[in-house]
Amino acid sequence: MSFRFLYQTVVHPRKVVKDLGDAPTPQYTAATLHGSLQIRHVDAGSCNGCELEVTSAFAPVYDAERFGVRLVASPRHADALLVTGPVTKNMVEPLRKTLEAMPEPRLVISLGDCAHNCGIFNGAYGVEGSVSDVVNVDVHIAGCPPRPEVIVETLRGLTGR
Repeated sequence: MSFRFLYQTVVHPRKVVKDLGDAPTPQYTAATLHGSLQIRHVDAGSCNGCELEVTSAFAPVYDAERFGVRLVASPRHADALLVTGPVTKNMVEPLRKTLEAMPEPRLVISLGDCAHNCGIFNGAYGVEGSVSDVVNVDVHIAGCPPRPEVIVETLRGLTGR
């Protein structure tokens, strides 16, 4: 870790918030989610770079759970679906079935450039397309991979905390 990174995130965390700008406005508001967000994560075919950052966002340093965001094991318990990577041909149906298993209201969050526009996997023979080509996306978190503080700030914007 660099000194600048530590300085921005630990000593002056407000500076990071100013650099990120306003949180995206999803279809459902924090009032609909009642201040908490249960997330089911699906890796649709990524290189695992985004998964490392998601793990970091929920680890003790960034601790997304203190803002009411939790990762859950079942789509039936989830309010949001977090999808990483481009959607491979093998993952089209499992992704749709996971979304169908979630109760309403629900959000779909695409994480990373590959989920948004296939990134370096664009045009690969095993890739069906981006997440928005398969399911409707409410929120996109940009980056390759997005930094943990960006992930946490976006999720904070969804919970209203």
